Amino acid sequence: MNKNPYSSHTDADRAAMLERVGIKSVDDLLTAIPKDALRPKLGLPVGMSELEIQAHLESLAAKNRTAGAGPFFLGGPVQRRYIPAAVPVLALRGEFLTAYTPYQPEVSQGTLQSIFEYQSLISELLAMDVANSSMYEGGSAVAEAAFMAVRITGRRKVVIAGEVYFEFRRTVRTYAKGPDLEIVEVPTRDLVAAADGAACLIVQHPDAFGGLVDVRAIADAAHAAGALCIEVTEPHANALLEPPGALGADIAVGEGQPLGIPMSFGGPYLGILACRAALVRQMPGRIVGETHDARGMRGFVNTLQTREQHIRREKATSNICTNEAIAAITAAVYLALMGPEGLRAAARLGVAKAHALAHRLGALPGCSVSTDGDFFDRFALRVPRLAPGREGSGYAMRNALLVDNVLVEGTSMHYGDRDDLIIQCTEMTTEAEMDALVAAIESIAASLRETVSAR
Repeated sequence: MNKNPYSSHTDADRAAMLERVGIKSVDDLLTAIPKDALRPKLGLPVGMSELEIQAHLESLAAKNRTAGAGPFFLGGPVQRRYIPAAVPVLALRGEFLTAYTPYQPEVSQGTLQSIFEYQSLISELLAMDVANSSMYEGGSAVAEAAFMAVRITGRRKVVIAGEVYFEFRRTVRTYAKGPDLEIVEVPTRDLVAAADGAACLIVQHPDAFGGLVDVRAIADAAHAAGALCIEVTEPHANALLEPPGALGADIAVGEGQPLGIPMSFGGPYLGILACRAALVRQMPGRIVGETHDARGMRGFVNTLQTREQHIRREKATSNICTNEAIAAITAAVYLALMGPEGLRAAARLGVAKAHALAHRLGALPGCSVSTDGDFFDRFALRVPRLAPGREGSGYAMRNALLVDNVLVEGTSMHYGDRDDLIIQCTEMTTEAEMDALVAAIESIAASLRETVSAR
């Protein structure tokens, strides 16, 4: 009789197996582990019932606040975007949720075709020859692109602009520790001067402050110095701006979360990586290709797999172990449903709202837009100091706004000496939210002036 509901083996089965391997009990297999470590007393309280656990978790979840619960101006790589109702209905079908890595094409045609469609859509959006499927998130895509450049050029210096998202720059530095690469951070304006001896120049357009960058000049300088140009981009920006392929970039990377993937605490997200055809052999991840079988019927296969699991370790380009297929399929469904016009419309709304909001905030006493030149759908705002003698103000203003449940990002500690607010708008930003932000900053600044006057 089997006393363990989680095992199909009976006592007789277990006894036969122990006899076969010549031991008396399973404990004989664990002699290398100290006895006092086998069943240690953990000092934990008595376990909760299912009902109690459910109530406890719900009370913890109630402390969280959703993005739509109040004025929301956070952005950057992860953005609050409208997700058409059809996206999760199609992308989260059981066939996709239960599918494993499509190693066997004869039983994986649905998954392979959907990934092929994702690659095709991303390549068209970025005007690049080929896109993979895919990276963990935007940061790992930037780091893997840098590694591509190091392998291709044989150089070990990676030059990255300080206006690239701080999360991405940190990820690049983490990746670089193993192979001991030289990471050089310079302002975007100094990238051209730093090209000598570099494997790549990494530029972001629009940058972390929403500013528009002359990528062509940077790409030309990189090529003249024998380096590659890697552009960090955003999906919606490419609906209105010239894409990386048209600007001379060799590799285009970015975060794909805005393409129909819900915001969450760390993912799962989607790292976009696309490149010129000449570099495809150094591209990490997988590439699904179209082919025909012996009868001439259209089919799909894993054309290129550069993991060490598939090829000799010394020829592998990456040990990334997943292609984030569900996220990639979600992005493909979103892009197909939105189409070029829908994507442009969403992007235009974000741009229009950001510029209207910047005009209103810039007119407040002590406030000014600090993004250099033209910007896209986010901007940096310089605000008054909230304490006499304190040079920085963005971090303090962000905290003061949090008290009013207004969410914005502060640049303090992430972007050198800059201490501004970064304000992101999308098609989801409402007039009521903009009114609330303007009123909150105006009220906080007025309260400060009254405090100073009283002194």
